[in-house]
Amino acid sequence: MKIDSDFLPEKQCIVIDIGTKYTKFGFATEHSPRCIIPTCCEIDGTPISDIYTCKDVQTLTLALTNFIHMLFYKYALVAPKDKKVIIVESLLSPTTFKEILAKVLFITYEVASLCFVPSHCASLFTLGISTGLVLDVGYKEAILIPVCEGVPVLRLWQAMALAGQTVENQIKTRIDIGQLSPDESIDNIAEDIKARTCFVTSLKRSKILATGQNVEPKTSDVEYHINGERSITISGDIRETVHDVLFEENIDEMSITTMILETIINSNVDTRLKLAENIVLIGGTVMAKGFMSRLKEELVEKLKSPKYNNLKITKFKFHIAPAFENYIAWLGGSIFGSTNNLNILSQTRENYINENFVPDWPTTFTRQKIE
Repeated sequence: MKIDSDFLPEKQCIVIDIGTKYTKFGFATEHSPRCIIPTCCEIDGTPISDIYTCKDVQTLTLALTNFIHMLFYKYALVAPKDKKVIIVESLLSPTTFKEILAKVLFITYEVASLCFVPSHCASLFTLGISTGLVLDVGYKEAILIPVCEGVPVLRLWQAMALAGQTVENQIKTRIDIGQLSPDESIDNIAEDIKARTCFVTSLKRSKILATGQNVEPKTSDVEYHINGERSITISGDIRETVHDVLFEENIDEMSITTMILETIINSNVDTRLKLAENIVLIGGTVMAKGFMSRLKEELVEKLKSPKYNNLKITKFKFHIAPAFENYIAWLGGSIFGSTNNLNILSQTRENYINENFVPDWPTTFTRQKIE
């Protein structure tokens, strides 16, 4: 029996989600990434901890070239030449980053085609819905974009620098660094402490703890082991309250909670209820235990304020993702890569070489080249 070569592994489309902290890599039609690695690389022996911080075009080009090489040849163990590639990207990703990434993939590694899929739209592919309020709380910022009938409503986007890095900064400032030896750094273990020991407490307990009162049952202290040799104590107060910073309002009375409410109140009246009942949480930070419950409590509490009385919404509904939230967007890209739309919306290497531009949006229409 003859096997169609299109179904062989080497013909599968490659899906890459380059996040600010971690990058997810895998193949279309698969249910999880093959690898999740830090988004960092080296240039001439100098470590680059965050590729997105490279502002110089030459430095960014070298960083992406080295990173893509490491991704394919060290972790994925496949050659990128003549492969179809999907990049799951944030709609707020810098245009320069996108253009240089396309140049590296097309010119340096000679991929056959490239398709950029918005992460907020891709997340809805995993749920089979076309309308939803997608909140992405990653490492550096929280980005909220409503999607209506498969189209992101960009006039309603919201973003704040409240994410995993903010929580880690709280841990760094509140842990007694005197427990660490001179050769140990809190910067190297803050993320692991956050993931292993901390959680999001309820709104009621948070209000009591904010006043300095004791609350029962009291959260116990835990011992965090370093390299299996020694340990430091993480107090129950730190474990329970470091995530509260995500829900605190700034000087403009904005927080993750008010981002959602502001987006709903500024949307069309006929879409408000549907958005409130189709909230999708993605990103590694929302994986913290209790995050969804706390966010729901905060939203219901905020509805009591006079500012949001006219919303006429009594409840909020959250979708339970079919996979871990940190790679939901990647999974959406994997699903998209298994459809016929991939060939329609992808840009081929020949087209890129002839036109020398990358479309701002995956579309069947060709944008006029700007001279």
